[in-house]
Amino acid sequence: MSKHTALVAVAVIAGVVLIGLALVYWIEPAGSLPSWLPGHTSGSGHHHVKHGLAAFLLGLACLVFAWFRSAPKKQQHEA
Repeated sequence: MSKHTALVAVAVIAGVVLIGLALVYWIEPAGSLPSWLPGHTSGSGHHHVKHGLAAFLLGLACLVFAWFRSAPKKQQHEA
């Protein structure tokens, strides 16, 4: 596997994980989040909408990056 392909694979995996994390932030209240996640507050019923939005946008950016990196290279025209 080349560096190019490995980078695309890592970006896709990171994008999917971050979008999944965004869903967790939007669905679970702060008291139900795992303690290792930023925003965990024991007994809180608050949902971290901004954390979820940030994770979603970063995940989307990773997927867009992978999409552009996996595009075929353009042929240069001879003049």
